[in-house]
Amino acid sequence: MNVFDEVSYKLQLIRQALHEVGAAAVRLRGTDWFAWATAGGSNTVLLAAETGVAEVLITPTDAWILTDEIEAGRLQDEELPHCAEDPLYQLFVHPWSESFKRETFVKEVTSDGKILSDRPIQAEASLPQLLIQHRRVLLPSELDRYRQVGKLASEAMTEVMLQAQPGWTEYQLAGFGAHALWSRGLHPALTLVAGDRRLPLYRHPLPSGAVIGRQAMMVFCARGHGLYANLTRFVTFGSLSQTEKNLHQTVRYVEAAGLNACCFGVPLSQVYEAIAQAYDEQGYPNAIHEHHQGGTTGYLAREIVATSTTPNGLAANMAIAWNPSLPGAKVEDTFMLLEDKTLENLTLDSNWPSVEVDGRSRPLPLER
Repeated sequence: MNVFDEVSYKLQLIRQALHEVGAAAVRLRGTDWFAWATAGGSNTVLLAAETGVAEVLITPTDAWILTDEIEAGRLQDEELPHCAEDPLYQLFVHPWSESFKRETFVKEVTSDGKILSDRPIQAEASLPQLLIQHRRVLLPSELDRYRQVGKLASEAMTEVMLQAQPGWTEYQLAGFGAHALWSRGLHPALTLVAGDRRLPLYRHPLPSGAVIGRQAMMVFCARGHGLYANLTRFVTFGSLSQTEKNLHQTVRYVEAAGLNACCFGVPLSQVYEAIAQAYDEQGYPNAIHEHHQGGTTGYLAREIVATSTTPNGLAANMAIAWNPSLPGAKVEDTFMLLEDKTLENLTLDSNWPSVEVDGRSRPLPLER
């Protein structure tokens, strides 16, 4: 499937939703939905923002990219070249100081009718769940892009952890991590780092000025083409103690229980319960409550975080990232549940030390 076919198919899905709901248009503001609707284009300038500098407007007959004169040229040249050359999307550009012209345009082309949006404001309505579900099931062309993002993200992680030094601060390790991602064209949407002292204390360790010391964990949520590659790795300077090795082995066992439960139609709650049972079998019955265990991923770092009551079922071509953890140990990679019912690890780097767990190559702490 080429980009033209991908965008055409997605426009068809959106127009079907418009027909079923009786709405005049769909308006997509978020960085996630913009990337989805444009086959990997980006409307991001401020990395921390959920919305960007352009949006998508789709009616039963037309589709536009709405933006201002500051952004239009760059978007057309670098983010939307296929959209610019192609009649699928038209560009509506207004002066940056006259944003009201965008709203006037929207009212005109929709005849002031009902609008559905991913980030609804005023009288707009939310997107139907069926359309949201379609976004979470990736097309072959999206999977190709995802494979590329996962490969680059895992290579960036390996590169940095091989260079890390015990005298570095957590800030320095995170900085090298961000540099490695940017140098590969990926957004460092999340970079967590904990050194020896902070590692057993916090599950979401934002980097600090503390020196790494004997070991460190780094977490990436790397975004490319709007898709997130999520992975966690450890480096240790010297050998791990037997207690530490046992902790890492335990989280790999727990993760395997979750991965083994991932099948078509299985609700996320059932996978969550499999993880909870595995913790209990390993002697850590409270661990399920000490941190979320992950869930589905894709155009968000977590599309759905699984709980004991999450009814959403898994389907072919959904991306999954589980992250079971204990104080001082964690495991995480991004997998794709393929149509042949297998799980493909999108963030596997063959250069990273690994061990086989239930037929899957799982990362070990890198001993330096």
